Amino acid sequence: MPELPEVEVVRHGLRRWLTGGTIGAVTVLHPRSVRRHLPGPADFADRLVGRNVTEVCRRGKYLWMPLDSGDALLAHLGMSGQLLLQPPGHEPERHLRVRLGLDVPPDAAERELRFVDQRTFGHLLVDRLVPDDAGVGLPAVIAHIARDPLDPAFDDDAFALALRRRRTGVKRALLDQSLISGVGNIYADEALWRSRTHWARPTERISAPETARLLEAVRAVMREALAEGGTSFDSLYVNVNGESGYFERGLNAYGRRDLPCGRCGTPIRREVFMNRSSFSCPKCQPVPPAARF
Repeated sequence: MPELPEVEVVRHGLRRWLTGGTIGAVTVLHPRSVRRHLPGPADFADRLVGRNVTEVCRRGKYLWMPLDSGDALLAHLGMSGQLLLQPPGHEPERHLRVRLGLDVPPDAAERELRFVDQRTFGHLLVDRLVPDDAGVGLPAVIAHIARDPLDPAFDDDAFALALRRRRTGVKRALLDQSLISGVGNIYADEALWRSRTHWARPTERISAPETARLLEAVRAVMREALAEGGTSFDSLYVNVNGESGYFERGLNAYGRRDLPCGRCGTPIRREVFMNRSSFSCPKCQPVPPAARF
């Protein structure tokens, strides 16, 4: 699933082309892609046609485009969702689900915004904007999503306090989007490797300095991934131009089972975690006492 760096790369690409543009014809080709827009596909289209896009925003793994109506077009890419900008006459993609025509600013080439999603786990919806704690509008449906670690308003001290109160394993806490958003399986494993923390470390035993080191590792790995355009293991994650990211080459733990740890040479281990995989170094990240699996 695309995590914060991948979604931020997409946001940056969309912002250049969509801001100031007007949405034209909207075609929903697969109703599952707008299943969370409860009034249905017709209402989805009606609330978009003719509206101006004022910005492209992100919180964690969610993207939204505020509109001049006070609504926003919200997108979650799920496992395989792609938001692509294509010329109107471009051949339809095999898994094209939603198509939005764009009347773009005069100095930009004409484009369509296409939502392509092979597995149809992603979704689009239109929702009203509500003010957050900083007075910035965000869709009401994601008002419970926490700020992400690259957000200037992220509160490190509040996070450290909330982490110690969770009484769970640290990786499970990192994946809790109501506590810290944008972190998924890949970047959790990478940050835990960098901070030498086992994924089952009990959160109530993590000190404030250890939390600070963990946050530093999360931010470092995400910034490095952003610089490489995100992580692509297959063709399912691409930016708005259809290009893959290259951070896979810089991974130290995730997906490196039995390969030597870049610090100590010990083979990386794979362990089962929440019906998925966790990768860590047995020597650098030993299993802690009273681990919460």
